Amino acid sequence: MREVIIINRKQSILEAAKQSFALFGYKGTTMDHVATAAKVGKGTIYTFFKNKEELLHAVIEEVVQEMSQLLQKTVDPNRSFFDNLHHTLIQILDYRRNHPLLQRLFLEARELRGATIQLAVELIEQHNLQFIQSHIERAIEKGELKPCPPEITAFVMIKLYVALSFEWEKKHPPLAKEELAELFRLYLAEGLAPSAPPGQAT
Repeated sequence: MREVIIINRKQSILEAAKQSFALFGYKGTTMDHVATAAKVGKGTIYTFFKNKEELLHAVIEEVVQEMSQLLQKTVDPNRSFFDNLHHTLIQILDYRRNHPLLQRLFLEARELRGATIQLAVELIEQHNLQFIQSHIERAIEKGELKPCPPEITAFVMIKLYVALSFEWEKKHPPLAKEELAELFRLYLAEGLAPSAPPGQAT
């Protein structure tokens, strides 16, 4: 029973930290903010996390796990590699766009460039990169893609989607998901699609 209470209390602190980081940013959040939101004494937080940096890292680990579960559900074995890739990248961008904590962290990373917040953003981006990279590696093995450097290819794919979704919208109307899919095929899919065997029409 005591173990359950401890686990629940730790989870309450993590949820309170998510809310506080989303509301005040990492720099603006204090342990007092988290303690008030979690309805615990500040000393209780330090029984689980030695400082704010460790608390942020624990929060990011939860976010990454949540993203991983979401992305795994997005992949449909009955769809082609590029259709799955499009749905996965859209899911990544939608998650980032609609998640209050990630909105705040990515904004803070651009404006403040502190080491702790940069590391948090890099952990999220690295997770996404590795997820796409693993699917590229399997697609190459199956002959769905030409041989290519998986990590670099995953990096280019993600950056292209981010550019067309976030950067483009700064000065232009947002692109529909269908337009993103078509542009993705135009710029990458056709170039990476495996060549037809000799004598077979393309």
